[in-house]
Amino acid sequence: MSAPSGWTSHSFAAAGISHEWYRRGSGPVVIVIHEIPGITPKVLRFAEEVVDRGFTVAMPLLVGDAQRRPSRGYLASSFAKVCVSKEFSTWAIGRTSPVVGWLRALGRHLHAEVGGPGIGAVGMCFSGGFALGMMVDDAMVAPVLSQPSLPLPAGSARGADLGLDPADLAVVLERAAQGCEVLGLRFDQDRAVGTRFDTLRRLLGESFIAVELASTRPSDHSVLTEQRDDASVERVLDFLAAKLLVE
Repeated sequence: MSAPSGWTSHSFAAAGISHEWYRRGSGPVVIVIHEIPGITPKVLRFAEEVVDRGFTVAMPLLVGDAQRRPSRGYLASSFAKVCVSKEFSTWAIGRTSPVVGWLRALGRHLHAEVGGPGIGAVGMCFSGGFALGMMVDDAMVAPVLSQPSLPLPAGSARGADLGLDPADLAVVLERAAQGCEVLGLRFDQDRAVGTRFDTLRRLLGESFIAVELASTRPSDHSVLTEQRDDASVERVLDFLAAKLLVE
């Protein structure tokens, strides 16, 4: 599959997983992890704004296509692939998705090459919690969780779960206690997020920064893309800059 204009295409294999990913920009590394159904034009727009703020952006293609516009059929097919793939812990409680190991390895690889104070990551929807799982590595200093939706919130236990196994969660809590802040964004009536923000507040305390927007439509979900909130996009860019663009 060809890379979006201005981006270079690469392949990376680790943890028994291989994915294509796209790269653009210079400066500290930020991994932008798309939502369902794939790298839509609005996901690409957001990623390019991160590039423009002075970052090297890595944009993995985990499911779907690059630059394809969303449709009901496309959303359904990508969702089905996520549900059946062993890379994603779609339903399991207290389990880190295997693809998070691949993302950690990609982050380590790029940080070793590019350098800087650390890396950032922005997860969205099914990938929203992946940035939290990447905090197991000390290099992750700017995790952003936009509408984290795994495990799927069928029942109160799944809706509250952070999608991390106990060992990973322990490391995340230790790093948060040491001052690593986590930025989370959601629409306040978004059922896909469940009660995870309550869990994050309880476990991370002051290290969790919550941006919660008033829902105006039942479909409000994608804070940074399809139902984009410009102020929230700026909040994310400022967060990344504060953590990564330091001397």
